[in-house]
Amino acid sequence: MTTESSTSLSPATEDRTVAILSYLTIIGFVVAIVLHSTKPTRLGAFHLRQMLGFIIAAVAFWVIFMVIAFIPFVNLLTIVLGPLGGLAFLVFWIIGLISAIKGENKPMPLVGEQIQSMLANTFK
Repeated sequence: MTTESSTSLSPATEDRTVAILSYLTIIGFVVAIVLHSTKPTRLGAFHLRQMLGFIIAAVAFWVIFMVIAFIPFVNLLTIVLGPLGGLAFLVFWIIGLISAIKGENKPMPLVGEQIQSMLANTFK
């Protein structure tokens, strides 16, 4: 009687591996892209798009935040906007990571659907 090795990954596990790796630092994101390019999956593509959109949004927020920080009197907004924006990005990242761990195609709040439509042709 032959049995499959316990070290081989099931298709669902391979899907989740790419999805989870995409949320773990920029290096994890790059590794997830490489893994996805060798064996593309819907779940992997979904979470790669979510994380790419998240990265783009975070960089845009940071640039806007830095511009506001150097404008006299308006820079007082950074005292409130900085921590709130950082907290929002942390919450979105956690929601995305939990969704990847569960193997779900759940978009991030507020921007997840827009990210999927704007980046629909990436990571097929």
